[in-house]
Amino acid sequence: MPLPKMPTKPAALLSTKDYPTADKSKLSKTVKTVSAEKSKPVVAASSTPRKKTSAVPVTANIIVAEQSAPVAKVSTATAVAAAAKNKIQDSRVKSGTSRAADKSGVTKLFVLDTNVLMHDPSSLFRFEEHDIYLPMITLEELDDHKKGMSEVARNARQVSRSLDALVGDIDHHDIEKGILLSKLGNKDAKGHLYFQTKLQIGELPRGLPQGKADNQILGVVRALEQEFPGRPIVLVSKDINMRIKARAMGLPAEDYFNDHVLEDSDLLYSGIVQLPDDFWNKHGKGIETWQENRNGLSTTFYRITGPVIPSLLVNQFVYLEPKNGEASFYGQVRQINGKTAVLQTLRDYGHIKHSVWGITSRNREQNFALNLLMDPECDFVTLLGQAGTGKTLLALAAGLAQVLETKTYNEIIVTRVTVPVGEDIGFLPGTEEEKMSPWMGAFDDNLEVLNKSDNDAGDWGRAATQDLIRSKIKIKSLNFMRGRTFVNKFLIIDEAQNLTPKQVKTLVTRAGPGTKIICLGNIAQIDTPYLTEGSSGLTYVVDRFKGWAHSGHVTLARGERSRLADHASEIL
Repeated sequence: MPLPKMPTKPAALLSTKDYPTADKSKLSKTVKTVSAEKSKPVVAASSTPRKKTSAVPVTANIIVAEQSAPVAKVSTATAVAAAAKNKIQDSRVKSGTSRAADKSGVTKLFVLDTNVLMHDPSSLFRFEEHDIYLPMITLEELDDHKKGMSEVARNARQVSRSLDALVGDIDHHDIEKGILLSKLGNKDAKGHLYFQTKLQIGELPRGLPQGKADNQILGVVRALEQEFPGRPIVLVSKDINMRIKARAMGLPAEDYFNDHVLEDSDLLYSGIVQLPDDFWNKHGKGIETWQENRNGLSTTFYRITGPVIPSLLVNQFVYLEPKNGEASFYGQVRQINGKTAVLQTLRDYGHIKHSVWGITSRNREQNFALNLLMDPECDFVTLLGQAGTGKTLLALAAGLAQVLETKTYNEIIVTRVTVPVGEDIGFLPGTEEEKMSPWMGAFDDNLEVLNKSDNDAGDWGRAATQDLIRSKIKIKSLNFMRGRTFVNKFLIIDEAQNLTPKQVKTLVTRAGPGTKIICLGNIAQIDTPYLTEGSSGLTYVVDRFKGWAHSGHVTLARGERSRLADHASEIL
């Protein structure tokens, strides 16, 4: 049974009559401004002015923001709703000092906490025209964390190398004047870097330990405010308690948002778009159709021209389910040239004769996903969805079919992030594969479903089949992926929402000739403490790979695990 139509706009808390009538010119201006701010998340954690601050026109900021980061293509109604929502979010995450500086166009001076540098070692060059101030205690903490092989230690060493390159040829008398951040080739960084070169003691509330590093940074911010009363100074920290203490003392403090791909996860690319009911009336004129034989299958193509085409992306799925009893249309965008697109019809994997390793699709989104998974021209596939939507089962079934039946790939490689939900149970014995096996319970559960063979085969036949399947599946750890190259492999990355963008880049760049990579995850179930829905590596690759001719994405909407699991996902 087909799903009802997706809503055209987000649900509102207030009814229409409760909203005041707004001027259209003001509304369009607000939408443009907020969209520009969303395109430019740096403003949420921007930097500060030099001694002679030059006002930057607001219009110039908007133009730069629109050019630097593309905004997701959404409808007008969605854009208006997103603008209103983001305006509320902007007021929550930005300090009053930062918002006032944005309105006046002056640059800001940002005091960076150590955790910002260790979270993103390139954050020094992410503040555009604003200036950066590093307290001496920040450098001390960087020195304390540089030892070891952890990601935090590597980031601390990278920051130290960047600082060394910035100050290497600077005379010690000129450090107080500020160092240009663009001297290393980072053209977007137009501000200056300032170090704490003298003792600055700000008055702190009684009871705060003076020796604690966080309190020393707060004292530096207070001293800077007293020394430069006309300059907007903002503390940037990833530590929530640090920001709370700063605001309790009346100091402006903000989170670091430059690593966020999207401020609102509702705008994340879904890979699917519903066509309007009058699509064929507006796009049927001059339509061209032909058939081609691809991969042993006869496929129908349509060349269509119309106003909806520019909003589509390559490999995006489109569908039209008329209510008047006409046949439904399911297609995939193959080419786009201006207002002309080539649409390809899909194979119906819901029919038993097209089953993949005995698995058939149970809804529209699963059918879209199987079309991507079985397409040899699609090298990179991302599947998002809540628990029970069939992400792992579909990927594993497609992998077995293409490894054991069509011989497209010679092996399935499975990996995932080893982030525990609860307390760690300690070290695990055995080889790499034996250590990873407790983390692969989801694949074992799905293999039991896929291994259901004919009862006439007997116990020996079933055991032989399972041994053959097991021999074609290798379980690998992320810790040993650096430097590897996978050739003709079907690589499945499970729980990819717990990966950072840097880790995702490390994995995806392992692909050699003939390798297909599948990323599975649910951004609503992130277990890594320092990642959010907007900064997850899975969100990062979905946003960056959209529109590429050899990649595809589908957000699975409906759970098929059980009625209990579906109900629990909705109410819990």
